[in-house]
Amino acid sequence: MNSTHTICNKQLDLYIIQDIIITNKIIELSAESQDKIEKCRLYLDEKMKENKEPIYGINTGFGSLYDVKISNKNLTKLQENLVMSHACGTGEEVPKEIIKLMLLFKIQSLSYGYSGVQLKTINRLIDFYNNDIFPLVYTQGSLGASGDLAPLAHLSLPLIGKGEVYYKGEKYSGDQILKKFNWEKIQLKSKEGLALLNGTQFMSAYGIHMILKSYKLNYLADLIGTLSLEAYDGNISPFDELIHFIRPHNGQIKTAKRIKEFLLDSELIAQEKQHVQDPYSFRCMPQVHGASKDALKYVEKTMLIEINSVTDNPNIFVDADKIISGGNFHGQPLALALDFLGIAVAELGSISERRTYQLISGLRNLPPFLVKNPGLNSGFMIPQYTAASIISQNKQLATPASTDSIVSSNGQEDHVSMGANAATKTKRIIDNVCTILAIELMNASQGLYFRSPVKTSPFLQSFIDTYRKEIPFIEDDKVMRDEIIKSEKFIHYLIIESEELFG
Repeated sequence: MNSTHTICNKQLDLYIIQDIIITNKIIELSAESQDKIEKCRLYLDEKMKENKEPIYGINTGFGSLYDVKISNKNLTKLQENLVMSHACGTGEEVPKEIIKLMLLFKIQSLSYGYSGVQLKTINRLIDFYNNDIFPLVYTQGSLGASGDLAPLAHLSLPLIGKGEVYYKGEKYSGDQILKKFNWEKIQLKSKEGLALLNGTQFMSAYGIHMILKSYKLNYLADLIGTLSLEAYDGNISPFDELIHFIRPHNGQIKTAKRIKEFLLDSELIAQEKQHVQDPYSFRCMPQVHGASKDALKYVEKTMLIEINSVTDNPNIFVDADKIISGGNFHGQPLALALDFLGIAVAELGSISERRTYQLISGLRNLPPFLVKNPGLNSGFMIPQYTAASIISQNKQLATPASTDSIVSSNGQEDHVSMGANAATKTKRIIDNVCTILAIELMNASQGLYFRSPVKTSPFLQSFIDTYRKEIPFIEDDKVMRDEIIKSEKFIHYLIIESEELFG
């Protein structure tokens, strides 16, 4: 039986989230959260009885229609219309692992009792989460303010028997999945549609998914870069702690320390060197990889604040007897962080490709293109072309989305974050860097072969031995795409299976 995570006042962090994901925990609301949710809903119901004035999003239209009053008898219809009309997503389907995070973070945000939703509405979202029912959500359609309207509309459609879901690999309509589980559709009450649609859970789910992956990628960049250093017969002196303590960026110090630990008891790194200096792509790994580590820390901090916040609008403050319309749905903090994340990870790929280029250049007693019979064999010539092509694409993708905006809703929503676009393009960057590192790993392992019988460290040799079971040494030309794909799968396996965050 799966263990349980209780949604309560305790904040989510990366370790809790990773544990929830890896152990496939079911979730439930604490008694305290249930009480806050019901107290807020009761307050709103009573307020609707006594207050005849328009309250934005509760008994009015939405966006530029904020001054159109809606009669009480039409409030359920108003909320359903909102969900249906805003479900305008296009593009590719969002990966299921990100949809699951969207559900978790929407539940977390609504659980604080400032949104006016019914308890049964949140419990149905929990049912979806615990049963791995994934509403179909699409990558395009969100401006990142008023939150992620279109993606969250698709996430919410099955609550009212609309839209589509995946369940156990099969696609069901919203109505079919309700019937399969013998559930009644949710009768949305005042404010609920807006509570479900306003919020930043599309951006933040992408962000958390990518930061978890990026920490592991950064570790692998250190590891694969160290293997390349060994294959290149590089120097250890650039990783001496003394030079890093006089420029004490945390990521820089951590990278240098990690690389020295990887090299412990290496015969290769200890042997006399013919070259006093190495190219920047080797000796500046602490500075470059380290800067990305520090960037990840900033992104992590921003994302954790966001997923532990209330991001819909308006917000209901029972104790203060106030309903306040504001802008907590605006994704600007996330948009900036997501752009920064994309740039930081793109740089890991950029310096990786440069190391690959150095390895195939026929320098330091390595054969040209890392093959025994160059000329007859092209060897590792073209995988570097592939990496260079991907690097160029990443440069284009790393152009910030957050500097863009466009007026919507008849001028009422006149500045938007474009954080959703930052999220989806950054995911492409991260996926690309997995491929770039996979290509570098192919080259580094091939280069190390030519250093035999001098050995690398026991740790690095163990890693290479595991890798060689999947991707053997290449004697003669073969279809290199097949080798790249196998190397990519090896990288992905390490990312998925590792329970260590390497943060």
